[in-house]
Amino acid sequence: MKAICVNEARNLELRDIPSPFTPPSGYINVSIAYSSINHGDKTFLKVPASVLASISSGSRFSDIWGASAAGTVTQIGPDVPVSFLNRKVAIYRGLKSNDAVLGLWCEIAQVPFQTCLLLPDHMDLKDYSGSLVNVGTAYAFLETAKAEGHSGVLVTAGTSATGKALAALAKKRGVPILMIVRSEEAKLALVKSGVEKENVLCSGDADFLVELEKRSQDLGTTAVFDGVGGSLIGRILPSLPRGSTIYFYGFMSGPEKVGFPSAAFMFKSLSMKRFSNFNTVTVQEKLGDMLSNLEGCIEDEVFRTELGEEFQPEEIEKAMEYEGGKKKAVLVFGK
Repeated sequence: MKAICVNEARNLELRDIPSPFTPPSGYINVSIAYSSINHGDKTFLKVPASVLASISSGSRFSDIWGASAAGTVTQIGPDVPVSFLNRKVAIYRGLKSNDAVLGLWCEIAQVPFQTCLLLPDHMDLKDYSGSLVNVGTAYAFLETAKAEGHSGVLVTAGTSATGKALAALAKKRGVPILMIVRSEEAKLALVKSGVEKENVLCSGDADFLVELEKRSQDLGTTAVFDGVGGSLIGRILPSLPRGSTIYFYGFMSGPEKVGFPSAAFMFKSLSMKRFSNFNTVTVQEKLGDMLSNLEGCIEDEVFRTELGEEFQPEEIEKAMEYEGGKKKAVLVFGK
């Protein structure tokens, strides 16, 4: 079968490798239709293999790359619910740690069934080729925030795929949420998607920090989901409610440094920590519950992958260079 693999120089190359055998206990074989290229696929490619091994959820069999895809289940191993056979699924391979993992940029993937979300038969696989990571992250974060004593959420990257998923799931749960965006156009788009107008703040407005302090206090948004980092954190920190925790997840600001006065942490009893969906109680211990709950709402349009240009596996170099903003490049393995 065709597979896109990473070599020792940390470059990608298309190879012909043997297709996986009959799946072992707990595993399924999936005929991959589409695989989206996520930001993490590019970021972690630059990380040395020795370092990546200490932070990844499992080794990559045959060095196949790729974390997200969608396809149809063709075979199931022992101890897999029969309901998975012949079903469409969205896959995020990082949901379950295991010893032998195939990446998802290939024609047939063999993965634990618990890395897959069952999709309705009428859904287009392309629409879910890269979004399970965002939906799963949003779900796990809301569970974590609740468990750690927070009743409301503040999202710094309001228009990101994970930010939109957070807004949708928070609304379904009745969780107060405050979204930060960078433009009036982005604000209008979020309002159109169902977020209350007064709960979307534009960081470019003259009264941004005043409104942030007022709204965050009123809503109790003490769980800060940060996908931006950089100077924005230092800027908003004095306006956060007492007892807030900043959960660092993304790095849209790149190498830009985070700066703040330590006194703010002392006087407001603030804290900060890294957030990784891999390490949450939700993913480690309650993964089945999460996937079951998401099945009931996955048809919401906000959970779909923002699709960009399509590429054949032979065009992997061009696909990796694709810059579509929030829209993801899609590798086509079969339809």
